[in-house]
Amino acid sequence: METSEAQTSRADRIDMQTTMSKSPSSPGVKLNPAESFSKMRRIIAEDPDWYLNIVPCLSDLCLQSIVSNFEENPMFEVLTPTQKDFVHERLSTSLDLQVTANMVSDGVYWKRCCEQRWDICDLSHYGNSWKRMFFERHMEKIIELFIPDVTQTKTVLDMIPLCKNYVKRLDISQLLPPVKEPQNEEDECGSEFSSDNEYDEPSMDHFDFNILLSKLTNLEELHLMYRVKQCGMNFEWKMFEMTDRDCESLAKALKSCETLKVLRIRESHLEDEKCRLLVKYLLDHPSLRELDFSHNLIGDRGARAVGKLLTRSKLEILNMCDNNIRGPGAKAIAHALCKNSTLVSLNLRLNRLRDEGGEALGKALLDNNTLLHLHLGANEVTGPTAIALSKVLFQNNTLRSINLSCNNLGVLGGKALEEAMSRNTSVTECDIRLTEVDEQSVSYINQAVWNNQSLEQKKHGRESKTK
Repeated sequence: METSEAQTSRADRIDMQTTMSKSPSSPGVKLNPAESFSKMRRIIAEDPDWYLNIVPCLSDLCLQSIVSNFEENPMFEVLTPTQKDFVHERLSTSLDLQVTANMVSDGVYWKRCCEQRWDICDLSHYGNSWKRMFFERHMEKIIELFIPDVTQTKTVLDMIPLCKNYVKRLDISQLLPPVKEPQNEEDECGSEFSSDNEYDEPSMDHFDFNILLSKLTNLEELHLMYRVKQCGMNFEWKMFEMTDRDCESLAKALKSCETLKVLRIRESHLEDEKCRLLVKYLLDHPSLRELDFSHNLIGDRGARAVGKLLTRSKLEILNMCDNNIRGPGAKAIAHALCKNSTLVSLNLRLNRLRDEGGEALGKALLDNNTLLHLHLGANEVTGPTAIALSKVLFQNNTLRSINLSCNNLGVLGGKALEEAMSRNTSVTECDIRLTEVDEQSVSYINQAVWNNQSLEQKKHGRESKTK
């Protein structure tokens, strides 16, 4: 018996002999030329990308030439929409923005640019525009890395003509101060005898927004934080606050930016004088709708200025969370609420209003029919404030949410709110956690809120059917 290996070898020899007998070199055998070529040709390409293909179309070769020479000779005006898409998919993302900014329209090219630079690209935050995302984030990075007296202002000014049509929001999470020169030992010894005048110290002014905001004709939102990220061992408190000159230049810039709708300045050690200066330039602003001065150092004098702003603006949202506002400041805001007809949301969480301010706001809401959301959490208010607000819930059918959490309202305050909520049909959110309110009152209030939520859902259902 032959082994299987021997049988295979023998079969291969027989097959080879058969092939040789049928080859064109064998006498008396004639094959079709095409059949002969397919049987005799045994080529295996060593290049894995090698393949047989037709010659590219002349139009494709021309488009590829446009891609290769786009920076020297952009020819978009002669291309059809399909041809433009072909070019957009192949253009280098490292091209100079002077060439692409106003030449390449929104679409796949800017998507490629964004995804190459940033890992997270949430298009919903940028109006579903890749081009807007690229230029907003690019400008933000320029400002956040701008070092006064070191970075040339030209780097910002050169970008303005390229991005002004696309930038609607700037979210600046860092502003760098000037570089402080290291002192040698002689300077340190001499400093003991120098004066303590603040002007002897290096300037700590930050980026000057006065050179930028008036030129961004489509800017609608500005979010600022005067701080330094990852400052390490070089930490100084001055890195986390705006200077007087910063405030003055920013105030003038805000007045010139007439398209601005949202202004947020948070965690910047903003105190009364700077708040008053900013408000001075924001009075009668034509488009401002939201103001956020949360997590700062604003006290009663700053709150009075904000109250004046409420009477001379069209603000809809005001956030003064986590400041130093006390009773007098709250009274000023309450006085403005009596006259205001545009504000729909007021956040005074984490201040020190106490009952002096809480009762004043409650009385003001008796004459206000526009405020929808009120947050007075963690303000050291007690039962009298709860009683004042319960009168509002009896009479006011405009208020939708009220937050009194982290206050000592007590049993009497809870009973007053319970009785008011039993007759209220508008409040769909009422937060009374950690308020020392009796559990039974909490249960009744929550039940009333759920009933109002059900009524609201049914109302929306009927409205959607009629549409």
